[in-house]
Amino acid sequence: MSDYYNAFETSPVPAPGPDAVPPELFRGIYGMPAFVTIPTSDLAASVDFWVRGLGFFELFGIPGRLVHLRRWAFQDVLLVAEASVPERTPALSVNFSYVLSQVDPLVEACRALRPNSVDGPRDTPWNTRDVTVVTPENARIVITAAKPFDPDSQEARNLAAVGITPPSVGPGDNEEHA
Repeated sequence: MSDYYNAFETSPVPAPGPDAVPPELFRGIYGMPAFVTIPTSDLAASVDFWVRGLGFFELFGIPGRLVHLRRWAFQDVLLVAEASVPERTPALSVNFSYVLSQVDPLVEACRALRPNSVDGPRDTPWNTRDVTVVTPENARIVITAAKPFDPDSQEARNLAAVGITPPSVGPGDNEEHA
């Protein structure tokens, strides 16, 4: 028996599909369950790339010190002014969910701002399309978008092999876990 259950209602990420519509940018204030802090030596250039390239918005800022960026609920980034940043991109990456229709425009926007900043897109064995973006502050950001689920695909078999089945196949609600 599996301890996993369908809890998609807790996420702002829409069900994958050709007509998936991204949620609105989330401007509410909440206790952040997780966030990323990224040092930058050029706060204005970093904010510009994250806003125009990656589709975030400035939730608030402390002039010259910090900018809190966000897209959807629970996609929070704090850009913090530092005298210098690492010259090498770290192996660590941070992933953010998008919908499939946002991937190509994002690639174009990031390449227009920083021509060599994008690697991909590429499809994964777990049914997503991923793009890796290196930001001006050398952060490795992976943009990931779920592809429409085909129950007869190799990706579906890969997921089923580790116990992940579509909601219509396994337990269908979260009643006992809520």
